[in-house]
Amino acid sequence: MERILAISDIHGELEKWESLLAQVKYDPAKDQLILLGDYVDRGPSSKGVLEKVMQLHEKGAIVLLGNHDHMMIKSFEQDPVFIERWFRNGGQKTLASYGHPASELANGAPESLELSPILEEHIAFLRRLNCYYETDDYIFVHGGVHPTTPVCDTDPYTLMWIRSEFHDGYQGEKTVVFGHTPTENFHGEGNHDVYFGSNNIIGIDGGAVFGGRLNCLELPSKKVYSV
Repeated sequence: MERILAISDIHGELEKWESLLAQVKYDPAKDQLILLGDYVDRGPSSKGVLEKVMQLHEKGAIVLLGNHDHMMIKSFEQDPVFIERWFRNGGQKTLASYGHPASELANGAPESLELSPILEEHIAFLRRLNCYYETDDYIFVHGGVHPTTPVCDTDPYTLMWIRSEFHDGYQGEKTVVFGHTPTENFHGEGNHDVYFGSNNIIGIDGGAVFGGRLNCLELPSKKVYSV
C-alpha cells in the first residue's frame, strides 16, 4: 500500500465523509484506509455511514470499534444502563436514521429496544470489530492506550474510553493515532487541527459533528486533509 489513511469520529456525517474520501482520492487498491470508530450518534445519517463502512470493509478497510458504537451494541443487548447513557449521547439521532419508533420518545430512555433485521445485521457487524490495529510503527485505536499496559493485554473498554491518563502518560516508541477526544481540547476552542503530541500521539478527531471538521491523516507523510 502506498498510503495509510486514518479517519475517526464520523458520527453520522455521511456527506462530509464522502466529500473527504473524494478529496483524498481514496483508492482501495493503493491505500490502506483505517477507520477509528464512532460511526454513529449525533449526526443525521448513522445508518448510511454504517452501510458505507461495511462496504469499505469488504474492500479491505480496517474498521475499529469506538465507544459510541459500543454503546449501541450494549443498548441492543437490552442493558438499561447503556440505553440511558446512549440516549444522553446522541442515540436517538441514530435510531431516527433507522426509522426506529424509540427515536420519537420525548422524555427519558426506554427500558428495552426493539431490534429490526437491518439493525441486527449492523450490530452483528460491529460486534466483530477489533479495538486496535498495530503495525511496526503505529498503533491505531479509538480512545487511546494505557500508558503501562501492553495494548494486547488492555481491556477493550479502556481502549475505547480512555482520555487524560493516555494523553498525559503515554511514552511508548510507537506512534499512537487516536480519535475520541476532539482536538480543540488540546489546541484550544475553535482549533480543529490534527494534534501532534510531543509524546508520540496524534489526535485526529476534529469534532465534525460539533461544527468542527472531519480530518484524514495520511501516513507516513503526516499530510492532513479535512472537510
